[in-house]
Amino acid sequence: MRKALTIAGTDPSGGAGLHADLKTFAALDVYGMGAVTAVVAQNTRGVVSVEHVSPAMIRAQIDAALSDIPPDAAKVGMAGTVESIAAIAASLGSGPAFPLVVDPVMVSTSGHRLLAEEAEEALVQDIIPLARVITPNIPEAEVLAHRAGWDGVRIESKEDMERAARAIASLTDAAILLKGGHRAQDADDLLYLDGVATWIPGHRVDTPHTHGTGCTLSAALAAYLARGLSVIEAAQAAKEYLTGALSTGLALGGGRGPVDHGWMARRYF
Repeated sequence: MRKALTIAGTDPSGGAGLHADLKTFAALDVYGMGAVTAVVAQNTRGVVSVEHVSPAMIRAQIDAALSDIPPDAAKVGMAGTVESIAAIAASLGSGPAFPLVVDPVMVSTSGHRLLAEEAEEALVQDIIPLARVITPNIPEAEVLAHRAGWDGVRIESKEDMERAARAIASLTDAAILLKGGHRAQDADDLLYLDGVATWIPGHRVDTPHTHGTGCTLSAALAAYLARGLSVIEAAQAAKEYLTGALSTGLALGGGRGPVDHGWMARRYF
């Protein structure tokens, strides 16, 4: 069986973070493992409180998983602090033998900052260079592109997305899957790989229940990479999985509800 490791924060409501990642791995027939970086009190209405796990414990968790059940792929989600990032980088080393997906989690959908401002530089310097793919949304891509010297103000058009991706590519050799969900015009994503921009089309699902979409997409991408798909194939398959998870009409909680991680499994029952 293929195996994947997620390094992320928690979500007691089950819609985002490590909880969403593990459900996604299971849905895609990949054995899931997880290392907790932060205990997050959150639900569909937003983030209430965050308590970061000690760097020593973060590293101990990752090392325990890697030494016993080596993954076929991994993803890093919410890292949180400079010290946490250093611990993650120390465990993953200078070049993982497996593809690593980095979801540069900076701000929650509800607007709560999940990455300390001083940790942005550490993320760029220590974690992103280890990645095979990074998956910023548009606000995160704006931050990364400005760090790379992009002179644009906001990412609004597809041309802006391509220019921002080219700028971010100066920071990393990783593929860049720039998610277009924040744009009102469409839901197309941009995969920028080896200097080539490939658009992954998508249709916008009319639902307010989008809690954990970024976590779910990056986890699906890691799962498909663990199963041996190419980056392009994995990105397309992850997009299809997320679109299906948004489309079932699941409505849980009193706020922005989670996506339906189990939609594919129910096709067989």
